[in-house]
Amino acid sequence: MRFVVGVMGPAKAKKKDLDNARILGEFIARRGWVVLTGGRDVGVMDAACEGAKRVGGSLTIGVLPTAKDKVSRHVDVPIITEMGSGRNNINVLTSHVVVACGLSGSGTVSEVALAVKAGKPVILVEASPTDLAFFRKLGKRLVAAASSPEEAIDLIMKQMEGRRRRARPAEHSKYEELSM
Repeated sequence: MRFVVGVMGPAKAKKKDLDNARILGEFIARRGWVVLTGGRDVGVMDAACEGAKRVGGSLTIGVLPTAKDKVSRHVDVPIITEMGSGRNNINVLTSHVVVACGLSGSGTVSEVALAVKAGKPVILVEASPTDLAFFRKLGKRLVAAASSPEEAIDLIMKQMEGRRRRARPAEHSKYEELSM
């Protein structure tokens, strides 16, 4: 199983959030990881998948709220849910880690909150001190801050290394190694 990084962010994103998402998508793909987004052709969803497609052999998954939504041309596997915002739970639970590029949309905020509730690691890229404090209050050790996409990747790598060290070799199956 390939490692899945959920890149979440607003449809009406700021330029810096779009730039961060594009770079992050590319960095994720360079490591052979899967980029999962909300799949639409706007905002952070589109930018992260666009960045990933700069890398040959990359895989992008888009989990869309309805069949009426326009799919990003950078999405390899569109999943149409007809669940509206309920699809946010699929985004989060399918991801091994959630990275948010911008918190100006209620959908993104709900995805971060759902990730914390599900016990998933969350990385907030260039979040305001207020946003960071709020989510850390909810998630304590689950929520990390990154000042750049590069730092977000470094944090993911450290989390993966920590998971590997905590795992006992005798209980470690080939499946578990691949899913880290």
